[in-house]
Amino acid sequence: MDNGDLEGGGGDLAFHGKGGRKYSPVGAHDRAVLEMSSMDPGSSSDSKSCVRKNNAGTVGNLDSDGREGSNPENGGANGPYQEHKLELFGFDSLVSILGLKSMTGEQAPALSSPRDGEDVSITSGQPKPSAVKMGTMMGVFVPCLQSILGIIYYIRFSWIVGMGGIGDALLLVSLCGLCTFLTGISLSAIATNGAMKGGGPYYLIGRALGPEVGVSIGLCFFLGNAVAGALYVLGAVETFLKALPSAGIFTETTTKVNGTVSEPIQSITGVTGLSLESFKDNWSSDYKNTNSAGIPDAEGNVHWNFHALVGLFFPAVTGIMAGSNRSASLEDTQRSIPIGTLAATLTTTGLYLVSVLLFGAVATRDKLLTDRLLTATIAWPFPAIIHIGIILSTLGAALQSLTGAPRLLAAISNDDILPVLNYFKVAEGSEPYMATLFTAFICMGCVIIGNLDLITPTVTMFFLLCYSGVNLSCFLLDLLDAPSWRPRWKFHHWSFSLLGASLCIVIMFLISWSFTVVSLALASLIYYYVSIKGKAGDWGDGFKSAYFQLALRSLRSLGANQVHPKNWYPIPLIFCRPWGKLPENVPCHPKLADFANCMKKKGRGMSIFINILDGDYHERAEDAKAACKQLDTYINYKNCEGVAEIVVAPNMSEGFRGVVQTMGLGNLKPNIVVMRYPEIWRRENLKEIPGRFVGIINDCIVANKAVVIVKGLDEWPNEYQRQYGTIDLYWIVRDGGLMLLLSQLLLTKESFESCKIQVFCIAEEDTDAEGLKADVKKFLYDLRMQAEVFVIAIKSWDVQPENGSQPDESKEAFTAAQQRVADYLAEIKETAKKEGTPLMADGKPVIVNEQQVEKFLYTTLKLNSTILRYSRMAAVVLVSLPPPPVSHPAYCYMEYMDLLVDNLPRLLMVRGYRRDVVTLFT
Repeated sequence: MDNGDLEGGGGDLAFHGKGGRKYSPVGAHDRAVLEMSSMDPGSSSDSKSCVRKNNAGTVGNLDSDGREGSNPENGGANGPYQEHKLELFGFDSLVSILGLKSMTGEQAPALSSPRDGEDVSITSGQPKPSAVKMGTMMGVFVPCLQSILGIIYYIRFSWIVGMGGIGDALLLVSLCGLCTFLTGISLSAIATNGAMKGGGPYYLIGRALGPEVGVSIGLCFFLGNAVAGALYVLGAVETFLKALPSAGIFTETTTKVNGTVSEPIQSITGVTGLSLESFKDNWSSDYKNTNSAGIPDAEGNVHWNFHALVGLFFPAVTGIMAGSNRSASLEDTQRSIPIGTLAATLTTTGLYLVSVLLFGAVATRDKLLTDRLLTATIAWPFPAIIHIGIILSTLGAALQSLTGAPRLLAAISNDDILPVLNYFKVAEGSEPYMATLFTAFICMGCVIIGNLDLITPTVTMFFLLCYSGVNLSCFLLDLLDAPSWRPRWKFHHWSFSLLGASLCIVIMFLISWSFTVVSLALASLIYYYVSIKGKAGDWGDGFKSAYFQLALRSLRSLGANQVHPKNWYPIPLIFCRPWGKLPENVPCHPKLADFANCMKKKGRGMSIFINILDGDYHERAEDAKAACKQLDTYINYKNCEGVAEIVVAPNMSEGFRGVVQTMGLGNLKPNIVVMRYPEIWRRENLKEIPGRFVGIINDCIVANKAVVIVKGLDEWPNEYQRQYGTIDLYWIVRDGGLMLLLSQLLLTKESFESCKIQVFCIAEEDTDAEGLKADVKKFLYDLRMQAEVFVIAIKSWDVQPENGSQPDESKEAFTAAQQRVADYLAEIKETAKKEGTPLMADGKPVIVNEQQVEKFLYTTLKLNSTILRYSRMAAVVLVSLPPPPVSHPAYCYMEYMDLLVDNLPRLLMVRGYRRDVVTLFT
């Protein structure tokens, strides 16, 4: 292996392994090296190749998950693949069935060429009988109608009219009906914006607001449907016992629904028939106290008002999702869901409004408040019709809940977001038996309890929470108006969805603020659990589009002007390419991300991790994709907010020069270049490193980027290794306050929070030390920075230090560096003399002033010895990075830097840029 291979080993070797070969870790003993060295880029689904290469005119079979299967040319299950007649430069026809099916993730059937006149069905593998799909009437309208016309209408609605009066009852029905109608419009818009799988509102909300919100609201909606089935069963039982009191097991049988106890049917006294007088008497409200059975009682402990009636009545309008819950069983979801849902909503709302007028006109107020089954009392020709109708209707609604809720739970499980729900997964087209059993268990438990006083309001909240999610989903999608938002249902607007969501929230608080808080808390806990334990699912939800729009708006608002120091954030460009080798499958030094996190306050800020692969872009494009995925895995493993970028270039110098010019957008460009100091260049005899290292620094200076070079990266502490001592700053040149700001950011991390800052000002011998110290203290005080200030006066830089004034190790390093520089200069002079050319180094002419070289060596020696004298035990040292001298060989500059960092275990060399990053003003 030549020197170039050694230098680029980290960039090349890290991404050329096939099959998971392992190398022993080199350098740092971080556990990330050991763990990441065993990572195989092909082991995860995210590491699959993004580009598949196929022969022209042939396409591999895809299984149900979209993975490549057997090649049809080799004789798959479907026989040889037929070539398409329509091709364009070797690409298959865009209208091929295979292409269209692959867009929706469905299994693609093999194409066949039937003879003329033959009717041949296209199948894949063994023919599978398709399930019978339902239309609008039986698939959506009837289920919604059954669910909406529930027990509340039959045995509580007349009582509501008597308590609130005709006027408030009309307002109540209109408010609740408007809420569900607006939700139905939002549901129709989302359901017609593409193919819809099983899961109903969960599928819509999850794909619009993300998996976390979708799962949290979906599980709450499942629980609401499951317990609602118990409510319908209890209503049917109550009606049955009223019709046949002798069927009761106990002597006195009462059943509580919504906090009230049923009473025996009164006589027909109080029924006036259609009477204008009764209509006038019942128009206004007459809210009063009642006993637990709902009978008016001045000393009753239950007080009724409009808010309480909303809570009692709203379950009578729920059920609009019954059709969308069966979306997997519908023949045409985009047609059936809007028509069926809105038709059922309008039909039931109109029935409720007419019923308010009829109930208010046919009986006195006392009759309305005392006869819970007034609908049966006034029925023609006999009450049994209503009894039978109530029982059949409520049992039908219960069955709707017991069929819709399991499918909802199965849809949530099939998305594989929460591993705990894997028990309820079902194959496509199969019945969710486990989910049905679980739903029935919940329903039976609530039926056995028999008292839904505490459960029913929460169930209502779950329905309202789901409706809010549907409205907010449509509002977000309609407001963002992404190119993919093209619903077939055109009668919608974001204002309708916003009004519907607002109504849902208002009704929730009208019913009960305490139950609202409980339901929101439960949904929040599920959301938090999903965000921690759930698997990542990228569904292209509306929040991603919102983030994109917000990013564009924020980028435009920043403009092209420089960011004010008060709003300045470090955006480090982390140069991952190491000066040496790393284990295979380890894309970056494991401590670089730890250091990048130390440059952020409370984790806020973005880091860009960049790596450069040598070679031709067309030849190494696939390697770059694999390398990017590996680097992204490393960033996520280190919990660092950042993005990974891989650049293919002929060599590292050209690649970095292009990166430093083009990386970023507007003011969101990296402003600090962070890289590791090449400590091994002399030990490994990597003679090309000095030229590349100096070239990178010069490129950063020209591009006006700050530079931070880390020496001792192997010993850099992680977040669990607490440091003690001091953070010492050697402030030599003005850097815009970058060194001071970095020291303050280090203090915000747990590993350095126990340290103190010391500022050492290096001054000439004749400088007013006390005056300089006072000025620096005042400056730091105005910057709100706590630090101890020291002024160190050093004699003229041109005078060689006296014996005994420097540590022994510094003198040894100085002598060795002096000899190496002399040998190098003699070598390039001899080469120039032999070839008859000007003095050349690094492929360009140089001018060597040997006295100036000696001066720089002495200066570096004095600074190194000063740091060793005062900061040998410091937790970390920050020193100003001297710029490379003009026309000096890069080898000489590396000798200066080696002498500067000698015997210092942990050092940051910092160079600011032409602007301030801190300010004195508020």
